Amino acid sequence: MVSGFVLFLMLIIEYINVQTKGKWSNPIKKSRWLQMFIAIFFCITPGCAGVFTVVSLYTHNIINFSALLSGSIATLGDEAFIMLSASPVLALKIAASVIIIAIIVGVLFNLFVKSKPKQLIVKHFETHEDECCSTKPTLYSIKLQLQKFTFARAMLLMVLIFILFSQIIPFGEGGSDENEEGLFSAESIIFMTMGLISTFIILTVPEHFLMDHLWEHVLKKHFFKLFLWTLGSLIAIAILTNYFSFNEWAKLNLIYVLLLALLIGIIPISGPHILFITLFIEGIIPFSFLLANSVVQEGHGGIPLLAEDKWSFVKMKSIKLVIGLIIGLSGMYFNF
Repeated sequence: MVSGFVLFLMLIIEYINVQTKGKWSNPIKKSRWLQMFIAIFFCITPGCAGVFTVVSLYTHNIINFSALLSGSIATLGDEAFIMLSASPVLALKIAASVIIIAIIVGVLFNLFVKSKPKQLIVKHFETHEDECCSTKPTLYSIKLQLQKFTFARAMLLMVLIFILFSQIIPFGEGGSDENEEGLFSAESIIFMTMGLISTFIILTVPEHFLMDHLWEHVLKKHFFKLFLWTLGSLIAIAILTNYFSFNEWAKLNLIYVLLLALLIGIIPISGPHILFITLFIEGIIPFSFLLANSVVQEGHGGIPLLAEDKWSFVKMKSIKLVIGLIIGLSGMYFNF
């Protein structure tokens, strides 16, 4: 269910971006305050698309460093998909927390620091100017795609149907009443709705979208790696908690766990941070440690920034490390 939920979210967000041709990421040069709020808005969206957009705007000298910093604090990367699927309440709590921190930091920087980002020309967020992907879904388009039904479309459709039916057909040991209750729970209803939307997308989009956007981008670059990191984190936590008394060690050595959360947050990639989501859900680490890790990381967004403006990357990470350390130490002191 978690894997299917993540896949549906990624597919729908990719579809929206392609249909709008990235125009939702265009605005903004006049006001540094507007830049800050737009950067936070883009970056709080699940996945790395938003932070890629903000990095691109920064390297094009459209937004300042303050907006870049605020956005990078607000972004949760691909880990947002995991939190949304595993615990929507946790996802909302983390999102609200990083937004508040991002606004505070952005306001302080706008008031007291003047930033002049370098003008670099780079494009990391691919959109298409032609109509190869962004076609309006109609009954005619569905009929057209069904008439030239390809093997790739058939396989993707079978995977979606399998994921959907996995939530309908009872595989557990519970009775029929328990299974029926689970089928009509809020999570299952949301899951099924998103699955049906994803199925509609698969039926209506051109072949180019399936291969270049869904397969090459969503599945190969994000979903498979995210799935493996999630599986690896669950296995690692299971081994640590069952064979090495990791729970007791972590609770007795919180400062080392905090430092580990901050250091892993430096890595400019989505995946490793899932470990701390799992640790928090298992009740091993406090919320402040997960929040500290979330503030320091920015998913894959740091990669293009590191490639194009290393000094801005180092400066951004250094500031976020200090903020993360303050959050973690405050959590240890005030017990949250």
